[in-house]
Amino acid sequence: MSHLWIDPNACPSLAVLVESVTAPLLMEHEAPVCLEMDIDFEIPVPGDGMTTADLIRSLALQALCEMPDGGDLTVTGCETDHGLELEIADSGADLQSRAKRIPMAAAAIGARISWQNCPQGGVAATVIFPAKAVGQRRAA
Repeated sequence: MSHLWIDPNACPSLAVLVESVTAPLLMEHEAPVCLEMDIDFEIPVPGDGMTTADLIRSLALQALCEMPDGGDLTVTGCETDHGLELEIADSGADLQSRAKRIPMAAAAIGARISWQNCPQGGVAATVIFPAKAVGQRRAA
């Protein structure tokens, strides 16, 4: 994937992977989008790096499509007892006005995705990676 800044399979940090995937997309977007990230650098990439990068790219592109005039993209990540959660929120249209496509990469990793309206406007897509995927990546 030449559009990435780093090799997804060599990246141990989810924060670095998210930035590597989203930065080129933001630079190519026709309107300015402010990226805010809140992911601890110690959180590992869950499962296969390339598949995780594909999933992040797909969800980020869906969010950017909802912001043709620009806006805000916020990506947060945290580890829970149920696994790792990654949320990609945008300031675009509400949930009822947009398409919600589940990328094939989600099934390949065993991740679940849910969408919800944000109180301040826009939508958040929350990806829940299974705890076993996070554990397998740490062991590697």
